[in-house]
Amino acid sequence: MRPAETPETRSVRILRVGEQVRHTLAEILARGDVHDETLAKHVVTVTEVRMSPDLRHATVFIKPLLGKDEEAVLKALRTNTAYLQREVAARVNTRYAAKLKFIADESFDEGSHIDRLLRDPHVARDLEQDDEG
Repeated sequence: MRPAETPETRSVRILRVGEQVRHTLAEILARGDVHDETLAKHVVTVTEVRMSPDLRHATVFIKPLLGKDEEAVLKALRTNTAYLQREVAARVNTRYAAKLKFIADESFDEGSHIDRLLRDPHVARDLEQDDEG
């Protein structure tokens, strides 16, 4: 008999499946298995995959190398979603094939923006004053 599933073991499983889906998609894209001209021309990083609690939906965060042609890459991924879902379902052992939703990962842009703000001379001056006070 299997031990009862607790919220902790459930969340670990959700994270583990999300990571498996991320690795699988990264491998498919890196090997060029998707026959799409736009995807063939770009290196796409799968930064994160967030699974729904029932593992039926996966939100896939992506970033093309240097953020180039992000909209075109997203459109190509969305066009090839059915193929990618089939491939993920075949390689990741879950009861249901997860529906994939592709979204641009904005966290890098946010980090760059914060970095620029912190390097601003006015902000740097204020931070120095805080350190002295």
